[in-house]
Amino acid sequence: MEDEVDRLVAAWRRERPDLDVEPLEVLSRVSRLARHLDRARRLAFSEHQLEPWEFDVLTSLRRAGAPYQLSPGQLLTQTLVTSGTMTNRIDRLTKKGLVERLPDPSDRRGVLVRLTPDGRDRADEALAGLLAQERAILARLSGAQRTELAALLRRLTAPFDNVPG
Repeated sequence: MEDEVDRLVAAWRRERPDLDVEPLEVLSRVSRLARHLDRARRLAFSEHQLEPWEFDVLTSLRRAGAPYQLSPGQLLTQTLVTSGTMTNRIDRLTKKGLVERLPDPSDRRGVLVRLTPDGRDRADEALAGLLAQERAILARLSGAQRTELAALLRRLTAPFDNVPG
């Protein structure tokens, strides 16, 4: 079965036979798959009236376990955004009733961000929707193929995820 990357690679081999375009065979497919995954994620989240960034914050809190709270600094670490961006996001989620700010009992100047029951429900429902979308994307692969693909992708991404600093 031919795909768009096969056509792209064939064109480059014809136009630039002097270049080794083999990396395109893998990384262009990863890039195209990422775009399809982004569309699936947006669809799953929109069904629950969430933006992708809202899902990221809510699920960071949900993964923290009961009582589903983190400091803004911990949220920064997990979501890789700036302090100002996180403050804005917390404000917006608070207005929607999905999170609440609480005083940090271990730091009188600090605050904790906690999921509300509605925030927890939305995170859980959106995650279930996302997993259904992702299962559909992976449906053509066997369990063994999914395991192998996950291992290969881990090998490629781990150096980026484990850079000090």
